[in-house]
Amino acid sequence: MLNDILTPLSSLFPDGVQTVLRGHENRSRRVALLKGSLVQNARSESRGISARVTKNGRHGFSSVASYTQADAERVLKAASENALFLDARAGSPRPGFPAGERALFSPALGIVDTKQKQIIDVCRALDAHISEKYPDLMSRNVVYTEDSQDKIIVTSDASCGHVTYPRCYIYVFLTAASSSGAPVELFKAFGGRGSFSDHFSRPEDLYDDIDLLYRRLMDKADGVYAKAGEKTVILGGMMGGMLAHEAVGHTVEADLVLGGSVAGPSLNRQVASPLISLVDYAHTAFGETVPLPVYLDDEGTPARDAVLIRDGILKGYMNSRETAQRFGMPPAGNARAWTFADEPLIRMRNTAILPGKDSLEDMIASIDDGYYLIESSNGQADLTGEFMFGVSLGYEIKHGRLGRALLDTTVSGIAFDMLKTVDMVSGNVTWSSSGFCGKKQPMPVGMGGPEMRCRISIGGR
Repeated sequence: MLNDILTPLSSLFPDGVQTVLRGHENRSRRVALLKGSLVQNARSESRGISARVTKNGRHGFSSVASYTQADAERVLKAASENALFLDARAGSPRPGFPAGERALFSPALGIVDTKQKQIIDVCRALDAHISEKYPDLMSRNVVYTEDSQDKIIVTSDASCGHVTYPRCYIYVFLTAASSSGAPVELFKAFGGRGSFSDHFSRPEDLYDDIDLLYRRLMDKADGVYAKAGEKTVILGGMMGGMLAHEAVGHTVEADLVLGGSVAGPSLNRQVASPLISLVDYAHTAFGETVPLPVYLDDEGTPARDAVLIRDGILKGYMNSRETAQRFGMPPAGNARAWTFADEPLIRMRNTAILPGKDSLEDMIASIDDGYYLIESSNGQADLTGEFMFGVSLGYEIKHGRLGRALLDTTVSGIAFDMLKTVDMVSGNVTWSSSGFCGKKQPMPVGMGGPEMRCRISIGGR
């Protein structure tokens, strides 16, 4: 973990400007087995310092790929010169940001450097279980991924601290032959926040979930194509989380609102059913720590929940300090950077639709002809809220009962229109936190939600 060499340099911060000095280390590793053969065994690290100095609303930024006090002084000087240069040539000044809350944060978790051999051994144990128990598979893949961020943040007028974000996952991919002979695939990610030993010290703990994954794959191998058209469906929690992130969350990031997203003219208007509320959670939700908690962002803003939709009404955006001032909203800690060389951008943290009061069983029983869509393979959306998501796991619903599994399909629509059709919401919340958001920089995010009954367009064969 980083040693704090930056706090003593706060005495060098220039007068009359807003300054953020950040030390930042990234680590990643990846191990991949394909049908028992080790095909990837990699790790990487980067470390450096950045400084952002703001004079009359003009940002000067500088970074360096090393971590010494001399380097910190150098980037601080360069960022100050950049800010003064821009301010001198930018015409009329813009207002600076209001001073932030002053607090000090310390790391919630350490970052443990597990031996690579230990990781490989666990991956081999999982692969051996799959190979022995399910010899009929066409292919199997076991992939371990790990990424961590370690940051020291020192500011002139906001909060300071040392924060860490370790996470690790094992992905299990299974491929079987369908009844037509074509391959079908399902995967599941295991793990989450923390280090290897927090999740994978006993590989046998994953066997039951791998067995469930296999059974669902066999259902899919005998599956059918969905019938195309607008249908009544139940979106599983993973599908609802994808919708919350891709199709709604990005439209309410304030920088994208300024770029023309559909959320701009929709503030304080109905955009969803009254059953829908959406929150970008900072570190705690429903009485528990969220999958990827954030306590302090990279501008020194203490992280708080950002309420986006309440009872179907769009109530707010996710902001940086700059856009919060522009829209008259309090900043909630959404400005984050992926590496030392990146400037903070407005990013989601743990975005979820809130649970309701219905049971999944009642929702299934209420549908005469529709689908239960459980897992998404991918998703994309634009600033109009128009989306298309792949569906990798789903089942027919016939006369209030689950029927045959579905082969891969897609769903599409316009988020704010589709959300207005939601008429049942379950009391469950399913989280996903294994992916990256790709908005200009990668960023780990969590997303989640309950099951929802709605109308949606589904693709066919």
